[in-house]
Amino acid sequence: MASYSVPARYIGRPVRVSLRASEVVVFDGRTEIARHPRVVTMHGQSVNLDHYLEVLQHKPGALPGSTALAHARATGEFTAAHEAFWAAARKTDGDAGGTRALIDVLLLHRSMAAEDVVAGITAALTVGAVTADVVAVEARRHEALGGSRLDRPLVEQSRGPERRVVSLTQRRLADPAAVIAGLPADTRPLPSVAAYDQLSHLPNRQPTENAATVQKGTGS
Repeated sequence: MASYSVPARYIGRPVRVSLRASEVVVFDGRTEIARHPRVVTMHGQSVNLDHYLEVLQHKPGALPGSTALAHARATGEFTAAHEAFWAAARKTDGDAGGTRALIDVLLLHRSMAAEDVVAGITAALTVGAVTADVVAVEARRHEALGGSRLDRPLVEQSRGPERRVVSLTQRRLADPAAVIAGLPADTRPLPSVAAYDQLSHLPNRQPTENAATVQKGTGS
């Protein structure tokens, strides 16, 4: 009397379900493919946003109103950092492009810790580069530095300013006024086309004797 999601690639395939006291575990053969807390309400649902990412890549317009997204927001898996990245990506790349960029970021959670991905998102937003590639680079940097562990060596904390990847195109699209305001004043004089106007007053050139001979067909 309840529904549980599995990865999209298992649609239409038989799976084995282990119903336990507080959770439901789904297997493909001996491989665990999904794990959910047990739903106690009749006709309830437990869905995992990660299970739908491959489908949403082809249909990004289905994400905003999806049950999976609502569930991820309710459980805190879809954080404020994800929301901010999505808003910035849609502002620069449009709804479809920005949503696909968000999905690429969500796919990073399959191979990285959640705190590293969130740190990567925060770093990417700081420099105005809302792309999954920049998030991945910054997430790996955060992971390499030990994340947010309290036992991190002080020498790591006392380093100079970090160099981060900056996308000037993304920054310009996200906030063109701020980018233009940050540019130095242009002191160059305005361009002039006066030199081109003088060309219209030049006398017509007469063809040379050799050119006239060639035109008459007497040249060799």
